[in-house]
Amino acid sequence: MRRVAVIGAGAAGSMAAIFAASAGAQTLLLERTEDGGRKILISGGGRCNILPARVDESRFVTDSSPNILRKLVRSWPLHEQILFFEGELGLALVEEKESAKLFPASNRARDVRDGLLALAVRKGATLLTRTRVTGFAPSAAGWRIDREGAPPLEADAVVVATGGLSVPNTGSDGLGLKAVEALGHTVHPTYAALTPITAEHPPFARLAGVSLAVTLSARAGDRAATSTGGFLFTHRGYSGPAVLDVSHVAVRSRSGTGPPARLLVRWTRLGEKEWESVLRSGGARTVAGALRAELPDRLAGALLETARVDPARLLSDLRRDERLRVTETLARSPLPWTGDEGYKKAEVTGGGVSLAEINPRTMESRIHPGLYLCGEMLDAFGPIGGYNFLWAWATGRAAGLGAARTS
Repeated sequence: MRRVAVIGAGAAGSMAAIFAASAGAQTLLLERTEDGGRKILISGGGRCNILPARVDESRFVTDSSPNILRKLVRSWPLHEQILFFEGELGLALVEEKESAKLFPASNRARDVRDGLLALAVRKGATLLTRTRVTGFAPSAAGWRIDREGAPPLEADAVVVATGGLSVPNTGSDGLGLKAVEALGHTVHPTYAALTPITAEHPPFARLAGVSLAVTLSARAGDRAATSTGGFLFTHRGYSGPAVLDVSHVAVRSRSGTGPPARLLVRWTRLGEKEWESVLRSGGARTVAGALRAELPDRLAGALLETARVDPARLLSDLRRDERLRVTETLARSPLPWTGDEGYKKAEVTGGGVSLAEINPRTMESRIHPGLYLCGEMLDAFGPIGGYNFLWAWATGRAAGLGAARTS
């Protein structure tokens, strides 16, 4: 019987163990914490956004081959993943219409984590918690897995699902990335992705707690990203899905030699032409009243202050230069920023093992036979909304099936 060791009992690792054991392999699932799957537990505010309701492959980010990335995403289509969770795990999924996200009907992330680990055990995997792996390497018998305070383990195949560097208090420490790089793999530079943006002496600090939907764009050289979604003012800067989705451009610009990324906000659903029409409509309405029809009161006041326009000014009295300043502030407002929250609050790690160095069908290393990589180890991530779980489920499944094969 083929012996498979899966290192890491998170999203990708638990899925790898399920499918390796289902395929008949003698499967060990090794987890350094006392329970595993801690990122699952904190995802979606404790609700676990299992999957996106629809998939746009172009929203994934990678420095590797986009073609290989598409193959991996398509290896386990969304509708089949939904059937797995509802059929194999018995978790009914419901769509949150406004966000196009799928959650368990129970709204309990613990049901997802516990369900995956329980299924792995039912399929025949052995779960070993509080097992700190210190390294792994090829051996005469296949692969040797070294453990802290315990004898080494031997396996025919190793699935590395140790994640990246994001949210270190869940157990992520970058061990797997360091180990496979030492084994000769190309690891593209890692960076915090899907992380809040900060601003020293933030000009909007008094708006902390105000939230709304915006369109936010970030550009730095040839890197660019745009996202429409929730935006939240914080005491340290900005957060919310729109901010997290473009944060990687800002983060990477800080480590480069060029200027920092430029962030621009369209604060409402209306563009410049629509706002020009609103502001030219005249009448006895004040400019503040016009803005408050589309914006939270406090933000409307702050933006008019930025535009240097009296909130009490009547639309009929607005000069052309005032209209131009207001429309530009509303539709293309620079967002001042100075930093980011880093890995501590990053939802995922950008960068990772080059996709060119794995077999996209089996997830096996092209450098070391018997070594399989999946999940956040790999150079790819998606936006907020279940994309990164979809990636973990798909690559974990492929790695588990690949590792269980005897030829």
